Amino acid sequence: MMKRTVCVGGIVLLAAIVLVAMAGVGNTALAAEKVYRWKCQVHWPAASVSYKASAEVVIHRLKERTGGRLDIQLYAAGALVPSKEIFNAVKRGMIEIAVSPPQYYQAQVPLGAVGSGLPFNFKEVWECAYFYKWLGFEDMLRDACAKHGLYYSTDKVYVTELACKKPLHTMDDFKGLKLRSSGVLQLYLTAIGAAASYIPGSEIYPSLASGVIDGAHWGAVQGNSSMGFYEICKYHLKPCLNIAGTDAWLVNLDAMKKLPEDIQKILVATLDEHFWMRTNQYIYLEEKTLPGVVEKHGVAVSELLPEEYIKLQKAAMPIWDDVAKKSPECAKAVEMLVEFNRSLGRLK
Repeated sequence: MMKRTVCVGGIVLLAAIVLVAMAGVGNTALAAEKVYRWKCQVHWPAASVSYKASAEVVIHRLKERTGGRLDIQLYAAGALVPSKEIFNAVKRGMIEIAVSPPQYYQAQVPLGAVGSGLPFNFKEVWECAYFYKWLGFEDMLRDACAKHGLYYSTDKVYVTELACKKPLHTMDDFKGLKLRSSGVLQLYLTAIGAAASYIPGSEIYPSLASGVIDGAHWGAVQGNSSMGFYEICKYHLKPCLNIAGTDAWLVNLDAMKKLPEDIQKILVATLDEHFWMRTNQYIYLEEKTLPGVVEKHGVAVSELLPEEYIKLQKAAMPIWDDVAKKSPECAKAVEMLVEFNRSLGRLK
């Protein structure tokens, strides 16, 4: 019932956002036909499902809703700068708009450590959406990025689930596993005994194929599938490692302010609308994709035992505490997360 409530709330918000966007399109006919040409680089390889479902969709909508006045050239991961340099490239104005995970720039925006998804933070996607939109966590991230001359907007919130060559049922099963991860999850997986390391998206498949790593996560089922992981990894772990806004849009504020006011409104409204639409779509596609990879690739769902899940969640608490120490904003966000879980009877 709560999932449906959030979805309905999202639909109501979408209606309001679309009205704003339509009003902007109406104003377009009265405005000068100057075309603003931007560059956009994302951290997704072109093969990634989000490259098409997020990047291409948003760019197409912006061009359509501005009557062609905002024309954005899309570049896949690594085309202009390394993925971990996207934040700096947008900050310097080399790229006007981009998509980059918060964990990639947490050295400059410590709050990105929370944004990247603390381990075992939520059980359901609606909880994470509530945390971002109703409890104000996205506003905190937006304020933090604004200090660097950037506008922040979450692409979606979604689960992170592991594809692996071996079945995992207990905490001990993680010991010695060579896993591709990033951000706080990388630290957590290492803390519980795995050998977790960061590998760029384009290098994950070859690393799996050659035996350099035993497993990886790229979102959940559909992300892992789009990257070809299940051709090699025959186990999919549930429940999720975390739920987070692991992908985020960054816009250079100086470039944004140079746009006509109506285009600025369309840009902001379109990105906010996309959050709800893409989050909802991702849930649907997860349910649709899992049976397909089970049938096509012979993948088996590997379930953590309930008592082992409790152990893994307890092991995550020191990571939460460490992240809280990174900055006053991190401390506030972690306390918000703790209180949210307490309100649902999970933490004492």
